[in-house]
Amino acid sequence: MSHIDLQPGFDFQQAGRDVLQIERAGLAHLDQYINQDFAQACEKMFYCAGKVVVMGMGKSGHIGRKMAATFASTGTPAFFVHPAEAAHGDLGMVSAQDIVIAISNSGESNEILALIPVLKRLKVFLICMTGRPESSMGRAADIHLCVKVPQEACPLGLAPTSSTTAALVMGDALAVALLKARGFTAEDFALSHPGGALGRKLLLRVNDIMHTGDEIPHVSKEATLRDALLEITRKNLGLTVICDDLLKIEGIFTDGDLRRVFDTGIDVRNVGIAEVMTPGGIRVRPGTLAVEALNLMQSRHITAVLVADGDQLLGVVHMHDLLRAGVV
Repeated sequence: MSHIDLQPGFDFQQAGRDVLQIERAGLAHLDQYINQDFAQACEKMFYCAGKVVVMGMGKSGHIGRKMAATFASTGTPAFFVHPAEAAHGDLGMVSAQDIVIAISNSGESNEILALIPVLKRLKVFLICMTGRPESSMGRAADIHLCVKVPQEACPLGLAPTSSTTAALVMGDALAVALLKARGFTAEDFALSHPGGALGRKLLLRVNDIMHTGDEIPHVSKEATLRDALLEITRKNLGLTVICDDLLKIEGIFTDGDLRRVFDTGIDVRNVGIAEVMTPGGIRVRPGTLAVEALNLMQSRHITAVLVADGDQLLGVVHMHDLLRAGVV
């Protein structure tokens, strides 16, 4: 393409707004196609004993990949198969228990049309998503989902723009409708996203990250304040637990408590820890979600909580542990 000069006064912002207006109109037009065919497609996918296999060529393939990913992450087992690769062996991934969703705006994708006779022979249920119900794919489908739009946002009417947006939104509508029908929860979502921030917040529990054993700062009730301060310094968690030999909790002493002790004028060199500790201490159970421990710390303006079963000390969780785990 040869270089051309920018037209004087060309308005990029208006060009962008024109695209948004055209695509909004296309989506408004799509509303009429959330109909009985849509409901039947959802019902077939809801009761599918296999997987949802999404196919599409070119830009429709890109939409299909995203659609399959959305299905899979929201409770509908799904994967994408490239139609050209399917014709050379990958069709073996598809079984009679599966449902195929084939996407093509024209409904005349040669690569998909070549697969339809085999899919019919395998008795695979076929949902076609096109902009032309009268197309070859539209006629061959067991259910046709129309995604016709009044016009493409491309001024040449060539680059798929409004049509791919419509297909993407129709895919989202299917996925979310199925999600709601299944009663899919945030925790279900987290199970398929364990590496993400949401997964960590919904799955990580305090016993996964708490300090245990020798890492727990603790002293006996007979210890001096000086002993307690040395333990706080050694373990570097900003506190020490006061407990017996069996780790039964008596109380807690923190950096904040030390500042308050200084304000009272107590002789810190001679006082016993039992005289200045806070009885009990704020604690959570080991199965508590890490995000719940975070909320507790924030609401109580503290930086650590004890992990305990009743009065039995099991561990300590510090705000820094939550930061490292990506919960904050």
